[in-house]
Order: sequence, then structure tokens, then C-alpha cells
Amino acid sequence: LVSALGAWSQRTRPIPAAPAPSVAPLAALGDQLVAARGEVTTVRKQLARAQAVIGFSTRYQIPGDVSAAVYDAAVGAGVDPAIAFRLVKVESNFKRTARSSAGALGLTQIQLATARFYDRNVTEAALMDRDVNLRLGFRYLKDLTVQFDHDTHLALLAYNRGPARVEQILAEGGNPRNGYSSVVMKGYRPTAPTRGAAN
Repeated sequence: LVSALGAWSQRTRPIPAAPAPSVAPLAALGDQLVAARGEVTTVRKQLARAQAVIGFSTRYQIPGDVSAAVYDAAVGAGVDPAIAFRLVKVESNFKRTARSSAGALGLTQIQLATARFYDRNVTEAALMDRDVNLRLGFRYLKDLTVQFDHDTHLALLAYNRGPARVEQILAEGGNPRNGYSSVVMKGYRPTAPTRGAAN
């Protein structure tokens, strides 16, 4: 009888439930997926940058390092690289040591007094440095673009003639255009935004 009851109790015992799957491996997999998406976005941005740099280098027949410097400085300042390259082409023809009779210096032909508004310690020699010149010149152009309500033609005219002069002509009801902005904008095609970029 005891053995029969033992056998019966063995048959009626509930089958233990399978252990719940651990959520840790799923969470780790989710983290890996997020990281992979981030890496893909980074690679896409790097590829778009490389293609743009090569394209501008070919279009303007300039070395790749110069093209990369102009592109990166423009993007860093929030200036469309297509405008930045056109401006440098018109201003200095990509000559790092360019100097005008009016005292404008370097690739972007920025004046020392204007550059010192952004970096009070900058010297004339420093403005001949490619990266310093591009950074300050494009910051100035960006500020002019904001000042003139994102009117690229007026911003370029202010870059060329000075913002005070352009404001004066406008206040008098005149037209400040002198052909400069049209030359810079000739053949302008906006740079396609990088997929996944914030801007």
C-alpha cells in the first residue's frame, strides 16, 4: 500500500515550471543594436564627408587636405560648404598667403580688425595659418548671414563691402549689390545635408 501511494504521489506532483528566460541577454542584445545603429550612422556621415571632400577637391583642382580643411571649417561654422568653397575661390583662389591692398589676409581674405573681434589675440601671422583663417572667416560669414536674416546675397555683400556700408545703403533705400555676391553664387548648388545629421 505504501509503495502504491508513493507511486501515486509521484504521478500527481506538479511538473516544475521551466525557468523564466533571463532578461539580461535581451537587454545586452538591445544595447548592441543601439551601438550598431550609432556606428552605421557614423560611417554614413564619414562616407558623405569623404565624398564631398573629394568632389570639391576635383571641382576646384585643389589638394585633398585643403578641400577637407575648407569643408570641415564650413561645417563647423554652420556655413554651407558650397558657399564656403565659392567664397575662398573668389577671395584668394585658394592661396593661403593671399594679401590684398586693403589688408585682407589669407584664404578668406579677412581683415585683422575683423578677426580680432572673434579672437582678440590673433596676429597677422596667425591669419596666414590655413585653419585659423578659415575658422574666423567662416564665423564672420555665419554671423553676417544671421544679421541679414539669412539672405545669402546680402551676407556676401556685407562680407565684401562691410556690414555698416550695406546697412547704410539699405537704410537710404538703395541697392547695395555690386556684382560680388553674384560672382560668389555663380553655379551654386546647395550641399546636400548628411543623412542622420542634426542639421
